[in-house]
Amino acid sequence: MRHLKILAVALTLSAAIGPAVAAPQVPTIAAAVAASDRNADNVKMDAGRKPAEVLQFLGLKPGMHVLDLFGGNRYWAEIIAPAVGASGTETVWGPTQGVPEKMKSAFAAFVAKQPNANLVLTPLQSPDFGINRYDFAIFNLNYHDLYGDYSKRGIPQIEPREWLKALYKAMKPGGVVGVIDHVANPGDTRATANSLHRINPETLKADFESVGFVLAGTSDLLRNKADDHTLIVYDPKIRGMTDRVVLKFRKLR
Repeated sequence: MRHLKILAVALTLSAAIGPAVAAPQVPTIAAAVAASDRNADNVKMDAGRKPAEVLQFLGLKPGMHVLDLFGGNRYWAEIIAPAVGASGTETVWGPTQGVPEKMKSAFAAFVAKQPNANLVLTPLQSPDFGINRYDFAIFNLNYHDLYGDYSKRGIPQIEPREWLKALYKAMKPGGVVGVIDHVANPGDTRATANSLHRINPETLKADFESVGFVLAGTSDLLRNKADDHTLIVYDPKIRGMTDRVVLKFRKLR
């Protein structure tokens, strides 16, 4: 009888609590890349960018809070936002001077169906990312732009290492920043960035390390020995196939 009473109590509690609700399924990175609702123009870039392999190398995980720098075209957002799941977030930062209304509208439509994503705009010369907010950041093919000349648009010359201090403050201790950029030969960094939209990887490493980041890994996923680094990255001969470095930096504390 005692066992029957215990069973009856257990059944009563089970009925009161109700059936267990399964946690929402978070797609794998590969599944997010393969999703049918991604922008067609973005999908065309996958062959040259290898997004699944890059994000796996960098260590993207569900639940992470992600900062996506210069990501207004939603290329990474369409993959990362689903892959981090509802417990994670995807914050795209863009410069107020470089995000047109059409891009803002398209991003708003994306957020309507992917509510863990958002777009934040601040001036290029004075980025505001917040403090200790992010576990992961991605900086894709844009770091060299910090060496660009935007004087015709009324933007003062940027000091990249000062700019990076804001990024360092925004990362949580242990946070990872993945940087991908077009490789340049050694030379004048500003001149090369303006003329070819490339950067010497040694300059890039030195800049990040100067503000406290530690190089935690490199990958040859996007290297291309056929690129001799002398063509502008938009040249049809090399566009989408440039020699690119993939670097993984970490904020230790």
